[in-house]
Amino acid sequence: MLVATALVLLMTPALGLFYAGLVRAKNTLNTFMMCVAAMGIATLTWSVIGYSFAFDGDGDLIGGFGHAFLQGVDFVPREGMTIPHIVFFAFQATFCIITTALVAGAVVERMRFVPFLIFAALWSVLVYAVLAHWAFGGGWLIEGGTLDFAGGVPVEIASGFSAVAAAMVVGARKDYGRQAILPHNGMFVLVGAGLLWFGWFGFNGGSGFSTGNAGVLAFVNTLLTPAATLVTWIILDVIRNKQATAVGAATAIVVGCVAITPAGGFISPGWALVLGVVATFPSYAVILWRPKTKLDETLDVLAAHGTAGVVGMIFIGLVAETGWNGVSDGLIYGNAGQLWDQLIAVVAAIVYAFVVTYGLLKAIGALMPLRVAEDEEGTGLDLVAHGEEAYPASEGALLVSTEFASIR
Repeated sequence: MLVATALVLLMTPALGLFYAGLVRAKNTLNTFMMCVAAMGIATLTWSVIGYSFAFDGDGDLIGGFGHAFLQGVDFVPREGMTIPHIVFFAFQATFCIITTALVAGAVVERMRFVPFLIFAALWSVLVYAVLAHWAFGGGWLIEGGTLDFAGGVPVEIASGFSAVAAAMVVGARKDYGRQAILPHNGMFVLVGAGLLWFGWFGFNGGSGFSTGNAGVLAFVNTLLTPAATLVTWIILDVIRNKQATAVGAATAIVVGCVAITPAGGFISPGWALVLGVVATFPSYAVILWRPKTKLDETLDVLAAHGTAGVVGMIFIGLVAETGWNGVSDGLIYGNAGQLWDQLIAVVAAIVYAFVVTYGLLKAIGALMPLRVAEDEEGTGLDLVAHGEEAYPASEGALLVSTEFASIR
């Protein structure tokens, strides 16, 4: 579990690399910094109150204050577990961290850094921790029979539909729809996706909390589903464009990892391969559809996380198999009720994440500007927010960066 925790923590800088490659060069550092900052912000909020809201008590909607400031989080295992409570806390903290960072993908290249930090702190408690309680910590979804192995509700659906709300409130980039806005570094995107896949073995495998059947099954399925998605995505790219793009391949890996996240410990390896194929199509479709709209959800968190998370959750309700998970069957194996439970969870998570995120950003926006000025957006947020550049072209460029920072 210590190794699994470290693997999941690695996923956040991996996400930073993935995101940074997708933006324009002038926003590289700022995009990466949003992810890095989440590592600090979310860890603190999780330690102070988020963990307690998620895993203390058995309230239907939210936990209590019993573990605030890590009260009672020590070496003694939680009830029904064998690992030290403090290790469970740390493992769950890494989930809160990366989920908070994921939402940044909706607003990069125009959101001010300080308002983002405030939003990240509030979101990690009021959205992530609450949904984690619903799905994992004794809340109404898990008590009602919803199956979610490693975070379909609080991680994937929450981040995807929070991203939509965030993009709507913050608004589109000034160049959106007027000119092509292209990823600046495909290698960053590929390496970031590869490291995310690597870390996901801790994310899903560790969610079994032992080397028992559930963790082993989730670990193996985390190999199978992304592989099937990757191949399917490449085929679609070749059919549509006669080229297999690096960004498409990297996105496919993430989509596959997301889809198997809720289902990893509940479906057979054979169905995990099928899920990889099935999950490709809706995510691919959303990526093609979204640029045709006015929604500038910059890095397609909705497509890669929200959509694939929904598919993974519903797939459980269809093909979960007691012979593999020892818990419940899905519709195909005679249990229609499981599909109904999964659908309720999907709808509830979408509505809650969207509404609360929208309200949070509106409230913050009433107190301070959420986005940089148009001329600052043109300059790039690396210089505007940090006084640095990812790619200083010369000593002169460094001097300009220093002077700009001193002026600010």
